[in-house]
Amino acid sequence: MLKKSIIQKKWPPVYDAEYIPEENEKYWYKDIETASQEELDELVFYKLKNVMNYALENSPFYQRKWKREGFHPDDIKTLKEFDQVPVTTKEEVREDIEQHPPFGSNVCIPRSEVRRIHGTSGTTGKPTVFSFGKEDWDRIAHQHARIMWSFGMRPSDLVFIASPLSLYIGSWGALIGAERLGAQTFPFGAGQAGQTEKAVGWLKEVKPTVFYGTPSYALYLAEKAKELGVDPKEFGFRILFFSGEPGAGVPSTKKKIEETFGGICIDSGTMAEVTPWMSNTECEHRQGVHLWQDVVYTEVVDQNTHKLLPYNSEGVPVYTPLERTSQPMIRYWSGDLTTWTDDPCPCGRVYPRLPRGIYGRIDDMVTVRGVNVYASLLENVLRRIDGLGEEFVMVVTRENIMDEVTIQCETLGTRSNKELEETVLNELKRETGVTFKIELLPHGTLERTQFKAKRVIDKRNFRE
Repeated sequence: MLKKSIIQKKWPPVYDAEYIPEENEKYWYKDIETASQEELDELVFYKLKNVMNYALENSPFYQRKWKREGFHPDDIKTLKEFDQVPVTTKEEVREDIEQHPPFGSNVCIPRSEVRRIHGTSGTTGKPTVFSFGKEDWDRIAHQHARIMWSFGMRPSDLVFIASPLSLYIGSWGALIGAERLGAQTFPFGAGQAGQTEKAVGWLKEVKPTVFYGTPSYALYLAEKAKELGVDPKEFGFRILFFSGEPGAGVPSTKKKIEETFGGICIDSGTMAEVTPWMSNTECEHRQGVHLWQDVVYTEVVDQNTHKLLPYNSEGVPVYTPLERTSQPMIRYWSGDLTTWTDDPCPCGRVYPRLPRGIYGRIDDMVTVRGVNVYASLLENVLRRIDGLGEEFVMVVTRENIMDEVTIQCETLGTRSNKELEETVLNELKRETGVTFKIELLPHGTLERTQFKAKRVIDKRNFRE
């Protein structure tokens, strides 16, 4: 049985704000991270029961939802029964915010205790608002620091944060986690005109050891540095960790980032709604993201039945943060696609892994002649072909009843277009079994981004 001090027969837990392991210590909490499966399940279920009971007592959103769906937390007697809990969807949360503006009815602490408000941009609908109390914010910082420790960050590091310091929760999670770990931080941001050129100068001068941002922005930064006559290896990054898009989990992109900068590339990230979002993160061995189950309990489920799938199956992650009191999310439906495994990792942690990270979304999937195609699959092929630039997009059109995908990618001018087109077609055909249309463009044609890259342009008209 786990030590009582680790289980903490008190929920939500209160962590020692001064605790940091010795610098040569491999684990933040060895007793938890290397526990037996039975011990970990005991800890997870203890937290799950507390989260559900708390929501029932404090959240009008869950009170109504569970009454409507005929569910009560007392129905769940074991961890194996947890997949009987109804999932929570983004649509439900947005509808609740519309009916109970401005924050919805799932905020379970007094307004006076809310420390931070974040949210989505609302580009696909009404923005989703997230409220965080001070105690939640402190626990998020603590858990992010603990997870950062697992991929090698230490108090001696200087962390360069190259993502917008805005509504986007990723930047703030990286910032407060690094600060809690005791590292120095440089919240440089991203998105302003000319900011990338300035970043090159600052990086040469300050020499941070750790980079945080999106994979597409890191590659854009490298491209801009080379234009200015700077080798990105001069920056001196030993660790680059990412969230916001799948690239860092794509083998060829990971390889390109590591070769370009000379540091290790770490994939991480879940969803803003289930912060602490770093609960899916690679360790220093980089064999897929670990699911830190005692931080955010993650299930990979069947997309139709919402029931837990066995390991080595493809399904949709659903998330339950285990320590949030300000705005609980219970079995939150991600809409993403992944495959999970419980194969051992050299790091010795007991957590299951997503060997390929998050590699697609149900609603972004394009079926081409019976084959499911995701941008991350194409990215893995295109990134390893000599003569292609970093940027590409999938343009989806529909002729009659068939979806067609044209791959637009840039050339570097080092190979003939005819040779390069044949190579791209053959590699994509070999990898996917599908013949795509290829459009080669001069280098610099496609739009660059200082945040998340848009890889899919859908021109289908579903109203016709």
